[in-house]
Amino acid sequence: MTTAPLIDPFARPISYLRVSVTDRCDFRCVYCMAENMTFLPKKELLTLEELDRLCSAFVRMGVEKLRITGGEPLVRRDIMTFFRSMTRHLDSGALKELTVTTNGSQLARFADDLYAAGVRRINVSLDTLDDAKFADITRWGRLPQVLKGIDAAQAAGLRVKINAVALKGFNEDELFTITEWCASRDMDLTFIEVMPMGDLGNEDRLDQYWSLKDLRARLAENYTLTDLAHRTGGPARYVRAEETGQQIGFITPLTHNFCESCNRVRLTCTGELFMCLGQEDNADLRAPLRADTTSDAPLEDAIRAAIARKPKGHDFDYSRQAIAGQMTRHMSHTGG
Repeated sequence: MTTAPLIDPFARPISYLRVSVTDRCDFRCVYCMAENMTFLPKKELLTLEELDRLCSAFVRMGVEKLRITGGEPLVRRDIMTFFRSMTRHLDSGALKELTVTTNGSQLARFADDLYAAGVRRINVSLDTLDDAKFADITRWGRLPQVLKGIDAAQAAGLRVKINAVALKGFNEDELFTITEWCASRDMDLTFIEVMPMGDLGNEDRLDQYWSLKDLRARLAENYTLTDLAHRTGGPARYVRAEETGQQIGFITPLTHNFCESCNRVRLTCTGELFMCLGQEDNADLRAPLRADTTSDAPLEDAIRAAIARKPKGHDFDYSRQAIAGQMTRHMSHTGG
């Protein structure tokens, strides 16, 4: 069956799908979710078979990169069944990359299995190398478990990139520690500006906001930074630190609008497709998926109709006193 590729109204081909496979997590990071989260009832979640059908439909329609997220994707029961089922699309050449964003807590268990399934690169979210601060910001996490997971991932042959959320007054003093640590282990590093997600009225987001423009200027005091044209299909802008040779990325949704080259959409664990992270508009793909289990035609029609509504860009703006474009949903729901 040949399927025409997905092109949005602004002539951008959609080749990158981020899929949240669960809203659950074994951490409670303060900028991501509340400590006493109420998670979705299991019946609302897509089954592993439904996730396979949905992802396979997107792959048929031209998606070449799948990033699996959560919550914490590796806490989903039997999740390796899903990874193994996606291997067939890598083998056929239709899918170019299968990758994961994780908190690292389960990597010691699953690194070898992920590599065997065809995963070659993973992103590990890690904001501090201080045990006490790590326990504080994740509430439930323990740093040694994550470091052990990173060891296991590298031993398995996975390329690890560290994603660190830049938080004023929290990890400012670790800027060079984290950078040097990543360089010493041959890991790339991306800094992310904190985003106004979830918990309306949470003014901490404004207090924690550390502009990556400032962070980059601080880095430039110690390193020669060379801008790179490199893109990975995501929103990061990259530099090379000449002294260490490592690649450092900056994801700046609030100070640099990266929407013009957006090639991605996000699927939640309940089958909602968000055409833009910074907009509330979404499409329900679970209904057509469950309404017809014999044909994917209604599902493909629903996907096309959704892509036809993809906006040109988002509305985040910290420059005003109030947070414009603030999202009411948690990052754990949409997928990190």
